[in-house]
Amino acid sequence: MRYQFTPVEKRWDGKNVYTTTYYPSIPESPDDFYVTVSESDYLDSLAKQYYGDETLWWIIARANNLPGYKLSVTTNKQLRIPGNISVIMNRLKELN
Repeated sequence: MRYQFTPVEKRWDGKNVYTTTYYPSIPESPDDFYVTVSESDYLDSLAKQYYGDETLWWIIARANNLPGYKLSVTTNKQLRIPGNISVIMNRLKELN
């Protein structure tokens, strides 16, 4: 599931390799809501809680301009949780 939208290309030696995944920007929406992060919260656990899929942690990271290389977030930080992810997922498919 992690590389579902990542393009694959054939290398010079015939092996298939994943290329760059392009992620969409995520503008604010009336469907968004905000949560205050507790000590036990991580981006993947929040994605699991709100979207039912921990691999969608990148949506919360992009919406909050967080780096894409760590799942931890600062305790008591307020995060925007995009409410309607179907538009985001459609845009992801278009970009890749």
